[in-house]
Amino acid sequence: MNPRPEFDFLESLFAAATAAAAPARCVPAQLPDDRHERLLVVGAGKASAAMARSVEEHWPGPLSGLVVTRYGFAVPCQRIEIVEAAHPVPDAAGQAAATAILQRLRGLRAEDRVLALISGGGSALLAAPATGISLADKQAITNALLRSGASIHEMNCLRKHLSAIKGGRLATAAWPASLLTLAISDVAGDDPEVIASGPTVGDPSSCADALAVLDRYAIRTSAELRQRLQNGELETPKPGDPRLARSEFRIIASPALALQAAAAKAVAAGVTPLILGDAIEGEAREVARALAGIATSCARHGTPARPPCVLLSGGETTVSVRGQGRGGRNSELMLAMAIALQGQPQIHALAGDTDGIDGSEDNAGAMIGPHTLQRAAALGLDARAALDDNDAWGFFSALGDLLISGPTLTNVNDLHAILVR
Repeated sequence: MNPRPEFDFLESLFAAATAAAAPARCVPAQLPDDRHERLLVVGAGKASAAMARSVEEHWPGPLSGLVVTRYGFAVPCQRIEIVEAAHPVPDAAGQAAATAILQRLRGLRAEDRVLALISGGGSALLAAPATGISLADKQAITNALLRSGASIHEMNCLRKHLSAIKGGRLATAAWPASLLTLAISDVAGDDPEVIASGPTVGDPSSCADALAVLDRYAIRTSAELRQRLQNGELETPKPGDPRLARSEFRIIASPALALQAAAAKAVAAGVTPLILGDAIEGEAREVARALAGIATSCARHGTPARPPCVLLSGGETTVSVRGQGRGGRNSELMLAMAIALQGQPQIHALAGDTDGIDGSEDNAGAMIGPHTLQRAAALGLDARAALDDNDAWGFFSALGDLLISGPTLTNVNDLHAILVR
C-alpha cells in the first residue's frame, strides 16, 4: 500500500517543471544588451522578488526600483526594494507598494528606461484602487469572486476596471519613458492582458464587461460603483493608446515550458509522456472526472497512450466554495479524482500549483494512489463528505499525502501529472 516510489516520481516531474521556470534561468538572457545604462525596476507577482535578484546579479549599471511579492516569497536584494503583501485578497501593504510604484514612475522623461517584472499573483499584490474605491471594497469583491467560481479572465476583467495601476495603467504612468516588461506567464494561452491583470498592456475589455461579471455572479456592490461602470468612468487604456507606443512585452517562461520540462524528465525515467494541454479550465471536480476517464482508458485499452505513461496537463481550475473546509483547487481536484477512480490499481496522480501554494494553505497540492480511499476509510475519513465540505486539505493532511514544496519563487500555473503503470 506504500505509494512512495510513484509519488517520488511524480514529485520529480513537479520539481522539473518549476525549475524550468526559475527566474535565475529565464531572466538573464532577456535583459537589454546595454547593461551599463541607468534602469528603474518595478514589478509584482510571486516570482517578482526572485526576478529582481536575477536582474541585480546581471546588471552592472545604475539600478533602483521596487517590486512587491507575496508574504514568504521575498529574497534578499541590495539595490531593488522588495515589499511583501497579501495574496489572493489584497491588503494595505499591497496598496502602499502599488502607490509607491506609481510615485516612482511620475515625471519620467523620454530618455529614461523602465523594466517591469510581472508574474502571476501580481493582480492581488498591485492593490491600488481607482479613485473613489476603497481597499475594503476591493477586498470584499475579491472574496466574493474567489468563492463564486469565476474564471481568472472574469476576475481580472473586473479587477482592471477597479484599479489605478492594472489594465495598462502602469504603462501609461511610465510614459514617455521606454518600458520593457519581462513576464512569467501563469495563464492559459499566455495572454499578456491576463497575466497579473495586464498592468503594462492595453485592455480590450470594457466597463460593460466588468459589470456583466458582477451580475453573472450576483456580487453586491454600491450603487455608486455600478453607476461609474455604467457610464464608463472607470474605463481602461485600450490597445493602440499612444502612451503604450514605447512599451515592449516579453514572456520569458510559461506553462507550456514547464510541461515540456516535466515530459523530458519522464522520458529520462523510461516513461512515455503525453501532454494533454496547458489550458485546462473548469470546475475542479468536473475536470477531475474527465482526467480520470482518460487515465482509465490508458490503463484498460492503451489509448490515448500505452502504459507505462504519464498524462501531463496544466491550466487553472476553479472551485465553487459551498462548504466550510480548507483546501485549494489542486487538492480538490485530487480528492475528486480519487473518488472517480475508485481504487483503479494502475493509477497514481499529482496536482500542484507551481508557485508552491494551493489557494491559501501551506501545500502546493496533493497526491493520490490506488489505495487512497482505502487508507482514508481506515482512518475514519469520508472522501465524499470531505469533497462536499471543500475540505481536501484536511483529508490529505490526515493521510500525509499533501504536496509540500514551499514557495518555489516562480509561477507557471498548475501541473497535473497522472502516472499509469
